[in-house]
Amino acid sequence: MDIIVRKLNFIQEFLKISDEELIEKLEKTLRVERKKLVESDLKPMSIAEFNSMINASEDDFTNGRANEVHEVLKKIDQW
Repeated sequence: MDIIVRKLNFIQEFLKISDEELIEKLEKTLRVERKKLVESDLKPMSIAEFNSMINASEDDFTNGRANEVHEVLKKIDQW
């Protein structure tokens, strides 16, 4: 069974639940597990990596590969 079918089956079962306490438990479990996934993807950055990112950003700015804040806000308004 692929992931899409499993998700659809889960959704169908979830929609049948009328017990609010069970829904709260499922919500809490989902939040906890998502937090674990996010935290497992996080890793500390070394000073060398940090300095490399700073240098790349400064190079982008120097060579005109940056956007002004008002330009970014205009683009956001058009979404």
